[in-house]
Amino acid sequence: MSFLWAIVAGLIIGLLAKLVIPGRQPIPLWLTVLLGIVGAVAGNALASAVGVRDTGGIDWIRHIFQIGIAAVLIAFVTPVWTRRHA
Repeated sequence: MSFLWAIVAGLIIGLLAKLVIPGRQPIPLWLTVLLGIVGAVAGNALASAVGVRDTGGIDWIRHIFQIGIAAVLIAFVTPVWTRRHA
């Protein structure tokens, strides 16, 4: 079941990251989900390192880290993907 939650979280985080980046990112949905999953895992690690992974209520800082890392990954991968599939 945790695998399914990772896919759902990756989808949500990846789509939110694409909204943060200006312009269009012509990458497929599966790559968005994959980068969202990587962003979620890396964001959790960064939040743990900073000491804000588990806070009272909603962990806004952790979610910002997750979306930010996913946005950086998408911004980095999009030109590479576009060049290879043009």
